Amino acid sequence: MAETIRNPIEWGIDQLRHAAAGFEAAGRALEHVPATLRSPQPVVRRIGLADLRDALARGAADFGACRSDVIFLCAFYPLAGLVLGRMVFGTQMLPLLFPLVAGFALLGPLAAVGLLEMSRRRENGEAVTWATAFRVVRAPSFAAIVVLGLLLLAIFLLWMGAAALIYRFTLGPALPASLGGFVHDAIATPHGWAMIGIGIGVGFLFAVLVLTISVVSFALLLDRDAGLDTAIATSIRVVTENPGVMAAWGVVIAAGLVIGSLPLLLGLVVVFPILGHATWHLYRKAVARG
Repeated sequence: MAETIRNPIEWGIDQLRHAAAGFEAAGRALEHVPATLRSPQPVVRRIGLADLRDALARGAADFGACRSDVIFLCAFYPLAGLVLGRMVFGTQMLPLLFPLVAGFALLGPLAAVGLLEMSRRRENGEAVTWATAFRVVRAPSFAAIVVLGLLLLAIFLLWMGAAALIYRFTLGPALPASLGGFVHDAIATPHGWAMIGIGIGVGFLFAVLVLTISVVSFALLLDRDAGLDTAIATSIRVVTENPGVMAAWGVVIAAGLVIGSLPLLLGLVVVFPILGHATWHLYRKAVARG
């Protein structure tokens, strides 16, 4: 039967019907979040530095096995940094450029969800392509993943607000006239050193918070039908049971992101996926299978 052009009213009704179906599906997913609260707590293991090294090695192996796919997937990360950096320069918000780049680490666990899914499916012997990363939407705990991601976004915004206040009460409130002037004031004046010191201290607290609540949370939510509270509580237990290893993991992440940020964040195309894949294997070592 030949297809014909439908009238606008009929087309509009169909689009509303599709939209309603989409909202209904989203509502069912969100209803699943409270339904899974107080789910069983998994067993947390004690791990050592050897496990951390092995997780990194396995993460590098995952990256090597699907390098072209991962590079394609993660290219958005340095591109986003360049775009946001240009936006900062363009709007004369130069003092927030470094907090913005550093704050990417707070969103890193969310950005790595697709990489976790790739490692999970490769572990199961499945074929992995770039499209595999988007299959996270089929996870039974996908709504909890979204809510946890929104929580990290809120923490990121709080960090940016804190960074703005730190600048205001040290070098501010006036904006710097130029990049050179800002760098000079930051490293050659007492107020500049105060800004750097306070900023590093406050940023460290934000980083510890995110690491504590998310080190295995996203992997757990991908791996099983668990509650958001269970995922966060398990992540906290992993950190408290393995403080030394988790501190070392935090150092590895920080060092990797610093190295990967040079030049112009392009190194993150390699560093970020390795860390993302390694996170899955760290989860496997720290949390017993359900």
